[in-house]
Amino acid sequence: MNTDIEFVQKFNLAYNAMCKPLCQQLKLPQTAFDILMFFGNNPEYRTASDVVEIRRIKANLVSVNVDKLVREGYLERREAPDDRRKTLLFCTEKAQDVIEKGRMIQSIFKDTLLDGTDEASKEIFFPHASCHGREYGQYPERS
Repeated sequence: MNTDIEFVQKFNLAYNAMCKPLCQQLKLPQTAFDILMFFGNNPEYRTASDVVEIRRIKANLVSVNVDKLVREGYLERREAPDDRRKTLLFCTEKAQDVIEKGRMIQSIFKDTLLDGTDEASKEIFFPHASCHGREYGQYPERS
């Protein structure tokens, strides 16, 4: 197997393993949790299309999991004021506790991953984390 692909695969498996206890406790699939964390960490992104485009999750999986998150009260749908055909997604109060727990998991994951790594190497691996005060799971702001 290509070492780059193997690294990414192991990285994702390790992250998912860290998230698994919380996902099981909440009875949320990993994909639903990832979508919720995407919106929690990146409030400038508001649509299911953003998740598909930026996180590269298949549209059908985003649709099914957004429906689940809405039904369970973690996300709320609102009509876009400038385009009523567009639906915006917002994290609810119920989601805030989950997002905080998810951020703790992300922080522990990042710290564990980079344990023993010097600051210069950390900057190469997570350039946005130290340059812009962003955490794992956050994406550059929309221009």
